[in-house]
Amino acid sequence: MSKSDKNPTLWQNYRNWLATQMGVDEERKVEVYLEISQAATLRDASYWLQVVFAAGIATLGLVLNSPAVIIGAMLISPLMGPILALGLALATGDFVLLARAIANLTLSCSVAISFAVLLISTLPFKEITSEILGRTQPNTLDLGIALFSGAVGALATCRPIKGVVNSIPGAAIAVALMPPLCVVGYGIGIALSQNLTDGLQTARGGGLLFLTNLVAIAFSSLLVFLALHIDTDAVRETVKTWETNDLESRTVQDFLGSYPFLKRLRPIGGLQGRLLVGLFALLALLVPLSSAFGKLGDEVVQKQRQNFLRRTVTEVWQRDFGTLPDGQPRSSIERITVREQDRLMTLQINVFTSKLYSPLEKERYIRELAQRFDKVPQQIQFTLIEIPTASNEILAKKEEVWSSVEVKPPSFSELQGNLLQQLNLSLADLALPPQVRLLDYAMTMGKTQPMLVTIAYLSDRDISEDARSLVFRDIRNRLGIEDANVRLERIDALAGEILFEVDKSTLPTSANSTLDRVGNLLKRYPSLRLTVSVSRHSSEKINFEQLRYRAIALYLQTNWQIGQDRLSLVNRASFSGATTWLELPQDGRTLLHLTVKN
Repeated sequence: MSKSDKNPTLWQNYRNWLATQMGVDEERKVEVYLEISQAATLRDASYWLQVVFAAGIATLGLVLNSPAVIIGAMLISPLMGPILALGLALATGDFVLLARAIANLTLSCSVAISFAVLLISTLPFKEITSEILGRTQPNTLDLGIALFSGAVGALATCRPIKGVVNSIPGAAIAVALMPPLCVVGYGIGIALSQNLTDGLQTARGGGLLFLTNLVAIAFSSLLVFLALHIDTDAVRETVKTWETNDLESRTVQDFLGSYPFLKRLRPIGGLQGRLLVGLFALLALLVPLSSAFGKLGDEVVQKQRQNFLRRTVTEVWQRDFGTLPDGQPRSSIERITVREQDRLMTLQINVFTSKLYSPLEKERYIRELAQRFDKVPQQIQFTLIEIPTASNEILAKKEEVWSSVEVKPPSFSELQGNLLQQLNLSLADLALPPQVRLLDYAMTMGKTQPMLVTIAYLSDRDISEDARSLVFRDIRNRLGIEDANVRLERIDALAGEILFEVDKSTLPTSANSTLDRVGNLLKRYPSLRLTVSVSRHSSEKINFEQLRYRAIALYLQTNWQIGQDRLSLVNRASFSGATTWLELPQDGRTLLHLTVKN
């Protein structure tokens, strides 16, 4: 018996009391230690089959966007065993168990990710789903969930219930293990077959979520094993005997014995050092997780603001405009669309009404809303779409109008204006990928052809296939037309380059085609601006930059009527465009770059 067991401290007494309350006696501690040690083996064929099958089910569930299928993968995921072994090794200072747990986890992750990559490479479709996106942006809440889950899993393992090592913790925590690994495999598969940048970004998000859960579960299980005093002297003696007879443990021990410097790692340092390592790992994860948590907070604030707007819009309408003077219902709201950008609000309400609203009533509604939102009426763009119901008043109005006045159908320009207004309302806040700026959109339709929506955008590269699919779906949902065709037209931000002759500021003939193309774009899209970056040869005069810029501005002004307010000259050394432009030699080269006016 050790000195600590003969003279227990207050901490030792508390640990023994807690273990007794949990029903974890000396015999159970030995069973738990040996069960967890055996779970870190590399020789169990059934374990590797479970890893492969769970990875396959999780990958297909993510691609199909099916939570039920993903839950199926959670139920058979066996990764909890090696993670608990990692936590137990850190709690007890067992370097042999630590080496075996790390080897098992490394190989398990490699197998799961490789199988997911193999599955993704064989699928004909690779569209990113909400289940995948939901696992690419972990935040501090995921860290907290993993900490609690790890503690529950460790407690469930220690309680004297048969089979809990692979059943209860697996069902409670595997949700945070296998699906993120398969998201990593999905991202790598996309990077290898379609888009390197998007694929690596997806893999990075899934890997961060898995690492967060791995570290948090291991750390919380470490605390539980410490609190239950798993590593008593009697338990250590029994485990030492088992490790002597276990082939994998003997292999690790022989490896440690072959290198003298590794013998010093046998105790893994003191308990305080191991706890500090775990805390440092958690704090390091908080850096990337806090950024995502901030974005989540912004989204929550925006959603709360949107709910407040909709609630207020509905409340004001129902209170002052939804009933007739005698208290009878006048209208019911069928749909509300409200968007707010800076101080400008765009509002559309669809109502079923038994009495049409007059312009004065609509103006009064706008004034009341402006007062509630602390705005001026001019900051609210209100559209009311009324769907009449068969009331006597409306029928009488129709009969009276039909009998006395010939109703003039709306003109084509009015129809065009209404259609454009609806299109602007639907596409006002269209979401596009980062570094992509919306220029314009147009809609065409024919007698036999479905509607075609053309979106013109400014970017230095094409939108990826996955992002294009999301944009197409978003536009169709906004318009409410499932069979609408959508076409994306990219305007290259790098408009071109002009090479002047040495010691000359006269435009070369070869520049005409480039400037004509740029002038056409500036004429076609009023929101575009042109940034000109001019360099000169080291032997040329200093003022050649200004002279060449004026030659370009004069050409655009004369031939395309483009004012100088839409052009700007920047120093090449401070230009913030593509970095490859900054590496060009000073040879009189002029770079043209398009930007969107803010």
